Amino acid sequence: MKASVKEKNEKRLLNMSFAGSLVMVASELAAGILLRSYSVLMDGIFGIADLILMGPFLMLIPLLYKPVTERKPYGYSQVESLFLLIKYGILLFVIGQMVIENVKLIIKGGHHVDVNKVAVFEMIMFLGSIIMYWLIRHFSKGYRSITIESELFMWKVDIISSIGLSAAFFTQGIFAESFLSFLTPYIDSVVAIVSSLFLMHEPIKGMTTSIKKLLLFAPPNETMDEIRRVAEENLKRYNYKLSFLDVIQTGRKTWVEVYIESTHQTIHISHLSIVSDAIRKKLLKEFDQVYVELIPVLPGDDSE
Repeated sequence: MKASVKEKNEKRLLNMSFAGSLVMVASELAAGILLRSYSVLMDGIFGIADLILMGPFLMLIPLLYKPVTERKPYGYSQVESLFLLIKYGILLFVIGQMVIENVKLIIKGGHHVDVNKVAVFEMIMFLGSIIMYWLIRHFSKGYRSITIESELFMWKVDIISSIGLSAAFFTQGIFAESFLSFLTPYIDSVVAIVSSLFLMHEPIKGMTTSIKKLLLFAPPNETMDEIRRVAEENLKRYNYKLSFLDVIQTGRKTWVEVYIESTHQTIHISHLSIVSDAIRKKLLKEFDQVYVELIPVLPGDDSE
């Protein structure tokens, strides 16, 4: 798929996600205020933070597809990593604030909500989130950027959150008719806190990954092992062996430098282009944008 086509598709998918999120957030804020539910309101505020950050990012997409140059050897990939670091940092702050506010509410004695209305509303949100998740996942088949992955995560969170809230409020309706009725004023805040703690995992993980990419750290062991396997598989066809592997990931771009040795002490220049193309084509099934370079190791070279 040509870069221009990928760029257009990514913008279309992000615009679709933005429009869907806008409808969902507006609905959650209205329902949270009308039903006096802090758990529903928390979802709405979380969604607002994501929408505010998604707007500027739509304008950055064209930069992410610009080719690398001597002045910008990594292109604009690090802009994406920096943006995601900021995005996840803000989301983590919002989640933390929601936890603090709901803990204060519990200390004050909690509050009552119309459990049936909240449960029905969350079921509607659940169905809407499933539709949006399926549409984005379906139209992004064949390629997947880290930004689209983050949007899929957000919709997955909405799915799990909505069904969890719906179940929790149906349960609260049962509590109201039992000896556990004294717990009902706290259910809304407890559900909001549990949802918040669940949501914290991805922002922390996303921030850690973005920091590593900004600092040009090596990717995880699983990624290195997969690249090594693909490289060795293609090298052995020409009686070459892998001496050293250097991989840099920043944003959606992956640079792979493969240092090679020959079992016959001879390396043909014509083979380098063929093997690097074969490795790149194989890796493109797993990575969005890949650059592969084969570097011969000469006798006495200390590349390792």
